[in-house]
Parts: sequence; structure tokens; C-alpha cells
Amino acid sequence: MSKKVIMVVTIALLLSNAMNGLDSTIISTALPAIISDLHGLQLMGWIVAVFLLGGAVTTPLWSKFGERIGNKWAYQIATTIFVVGALLEGLAPNIVFLIIARAVMGIGSGGMTAIPYIIYAEIYQDPIKRGKVFGYVTASFSTAAIIGPLVGGFIVDNFGWHWVFYINVPIGLASIAIIQWLYRAPAVQATTKRVDYLGAMLLSGGLVSLLVGIEMIGKLTPLAVGLILVLAAGLLAGLVLVERRASDPIIPLRLFKNRYLLASFVMFFLIYGFFVGFNVYVPMWAQGLLGTTAVIGGVTQIPGSITNFLGAQWSGNLERRWSTRTVVMMGFVVMLIACGTLVIAGQQTNYGLLLLASAFQGCGIGICFTVLQVSVQQQARHEDVPIATSFSLLVRMLGQTFMAAIYSIVLNHALTTGVRQSGGQVTMNMLNKLSDATSAKQLPAHLLPTMRVILYSGLHHIVGLAMALLLLGLAVNIWGFCTPKPHTHQHWWLWGVHHNLN
Repeated sequence: MSKKVIMVVTIALLLSNAMNGLDSTIISTALPAIISDLHGLQLMGWIVAVFLLGGAVTTPLWSKFGERIGNKWAYQIATTIFVVGALLEGLAPNIVFLIIARAVMGIGSGGMTAIPYIIYAEIYQDPIKRGKVFGYVTASFSTAAIIGPLVGGFIVDNFGWHWVFYINVPIGLASIAIIQWLYRAPAVQATTKRVDYLGAMLLSGGLVSLLVGIEMIGKLTPLAVGLILVLAAGLLAGLVLVERRASDPIIPLRLFKNRYLLASFVMFFLIYGFFVGFNVYVPMWAQGLLGTTAVIGGVTQIPGSITNFLGAQWSGNLERRWSTRTVVMMGFVVMLIACGTLVIAGQQTNYGLLLLASAFQGCGIGICFTVLQVSVQQQARHEDVPIATSFSLLVRMLGQTFMAAIYSIVLNHALTTGVRQSGGQVTMNMLNKLSDATSAKQLPAHLLPTMRVILYSGLHHIVGLAMALLLLGLAVNIWGFCTPKPHTHQHWWLWGVHHNLN
């Protein structure tokens, strides 16, 4: 393919990322209207959770599917499923139908997330260029996530919530058409290995049980949650036993024997565990503690989206001068500055400080994500590049899901403790209203300082936990990349230029 065609194909693949980014925030804007229309308040949490479950569970499966039928066809099928799910969501007559449609959309999202990264590895052989493309991927997701609330609000107000989902249909179809027309995929290598159906079932069942157990923390009894997590552990243990004997395993266990891959997977989990805390709770900090509107609170994410893209672009130049370990360490230090800024910030901190912290956060993640994703593809065996890529994406999803549940527990504990210590003056319902500027005006003015102290306590605990994740990630980086050892399947000159770990 010519450079121009490669660029158009890349843009078509970026549309999939934009759709995922748009959906991640536009659904939040539409939820009040959906719940009001379909009367599903008690099942509201599953509207978001089931989409994440569908994507996380199927991400590793899509890479194996692409190996057998070709990544071109796998991407088109995944995008078609995503589009069908979006269409069904818009047509949903009740909340149960909507949740099922969200699951279908999530299954397609798993392929739309994983397959493009594998295709990028095919069409961008130079890791530096590939790293820049990963920066565009991040930018497309972040940009779509930023405009999501604005677009969602406009659509809901003028056309109805159904059109929030219909907007994905033409975008998805355009991406499918461009890939079909222009992308010249490499020939699929024939294989006689049996499909690892048992491994696929154990992986899906184990991850569903794990994520459901995590999502249910605080919602079910400890015994019920414990039983779900025990089931997840049993299924995943069974997966390990099955994968040892499978001729073509869903998750090759040899991935975890490579220290560099293992370190990258762990760092992805920790980085995106930090990210979800920042992404969710900094806007709450702005609204609940500083009294800003929802829009102004959302603006705290914009500096991070911009610097995320810049950090991804800078990472290539940094790797020309320093080792992978050093560049990743730089990214962690920048994220620690962002987190440290909030750790020392007081309850009445300046709004500009939140914007500054956001800028550091985005830059650090942009640097680390790009370098680690390229490193995963370089360190894995050639035949393992697809599954290593998709597994790194799965780990990111797990990091966000797991830590979102933990952060929620930390915040709820702090709020419950504060309510109990207030002697009945403050209620949990009052604290719920505090995070929204409009409803906060209805609260007793003389109790606002007390309520903000309680909320600040919870947010401060979350920031401290996020900093602990980053410090642990920094230690993993030092351990994982402490000794240079080029993979036998990589060219020595490529290692010397792009992965000098001295």
C-alpha cells in the first residue's frame, strides 16, 4: 500500500477508537433520560458494566479469531457487531433489552479495540512510527471522550436519547467500507491446530465471574461476593491447567515467562488503575469542593487529553536518547507529580492546580502507554504479537474495572464515617447532591463546609491510593527492565536502536 493509502486506512481504524471514546462519555449524558423513559433505576449500573464486561472478556478471543480468518475480516465483523448493538440500543423498548444490546455492543468493542493495534503492527514496521500512530489513537479516543458530553447533551435535548446510539451506525459503516476497499491484508497462515474452545470458555467464565464479583463489592453480601470470586479463581486456575496442554492456547503461558512482557502487563494494570481514579474523581473534586458546574468540572480532563497526545509523540524522540526503562521512569515521575499535586492540595485548592495536575497526568500516561505498547509487540515472539497485544489491552481494562470498584469502596467508607461523625446533621443523600452544582444550591449553606470536609477526606484517600499504585509501578519498571536481554526473534540492530536497556 502507498503512504497515502496507509494514512487513509489508519484514519479508518482510528474511527473505531473514536467510537469507543464517544460511547464512554456520551452514555453518561444520556443515562438520566434513558432511566426516566425505560424505568430502570435499579439496573442502571449494568448499562455501563455489561459493556465493559463484553469488551474485556472477548478481547483475547478476537486476536485468535484474527489469526485464523485474517485481521481484516475480524475487524469488519467486530465493527459490524458493534454497529448492530448500537442500532438495537436505539430501538430498545425496555431496560432489559437495552442491557442485552449493550452486551452485544461490548463484544464488538473488544474486537474494535484489539484488532487495530495488531494491524498497526503489520503496516508500521518501524517502532518509532508505530509509536506516533499510538499517539494518534490516544488523541482520537480522548478527543471523542471530551466532545461526548457536549454532543450527547445536544442530541438528547433536540432528538431524544435513541439517537445517541444511532450516531455510531454511519461512522462504523464508513470504517468497514474503507477497510474493505483499501486495506491489503497479508495472507493468512494456514494452521492445523485445534481451536482451544475449553480455554476460551474458562477464560470467558473466569473473567466474567471476576469482573462481576468486583462490580458487586458493596452491593452484595461479603459471602456472596466471596463465592463469586472463588468461582472466578477456580475457573482461571482451570484455564492455566488447560493452556499448558493446548496446542494453540488462547493465552500462551510462555508470555508470562518473559520478564519484560510480565512487567509491561503489570505496569499497564497499575497505570490505568491510576488513570480511572483521576478521570472519575478530579471532576468530582472540582464540582463538589470548588462548586463548579458539570461542564467546568469536565474541562479538567482537557489538558490531560492534549498532553497525552504530546507525550505519545515525544516518547519516540526520548527513546532515541535513553533506554526504555529510563523513558518509562520519566512517564511515572510525571504522573507522580500530577498525583503529588493533589496529595498536597488543600480543600480550597485553586482550580488552575487541577488543570496543571491534569496536564502532568496526561503527559505521563502518553509516554508510558506508547513505549510499553511498542515494547510488548517487540518483545513478544512473532507468532505471539496478536495475543500479547490484545492481552495488554485486557489488562488495561481489568486495571480500570478493579480499581474503580476499590476507589468506590474507599470513598463510600469515608462518606459513611463522615455522616456518622456529623451527629445526624449530614446525610448521604445530602452528599450525593453536593457533587452537582444545581442540586448543591438546595443544601443548607451552613452545612456546606462540613460536607466538603467529608468529601475531601474521601477524595484525599483515593489520591493517596493512586499514588501508591504509581510507586509500585515505578518499582516494577526498575525490576522488569533492569537487565538488557534482546528477544531472539528480534533483529539485533532494531534492539540496539529502539530497546537499548543498558
